[in-house]
Amino acid sequence: MFESISSWWSPSPAPAPKEKYDPTNPKMNPLNPQGLKPCCACPETKSARDACFLENGGEDGKCALLIKKHVECMRGLGFNI
Repeated sequence: MFESISSWWSPSPAPAPKEKYDPTNPKMNPLNPQGLKPCCACPETKSARDACFLENGGEDGKCALLIKKHVECMRGLGFNI
């Protein structure tokens, strides 16, 4: 009888903390079923982007399309970029 009354004044139990989003966890991120880490994801676009930076020294605009393609690939795997 007193349990219901005392529960009104006692603090409610804290909700369980949510697990931090991990894009490499296939259970949390179905877009990345292989569990690739960011360093190993999208190797084709990454190598093209890196080669462009090496050839052009990071000049504005020369590598923009390759950067855009790499970012799209990474986001397609569920990475927040």
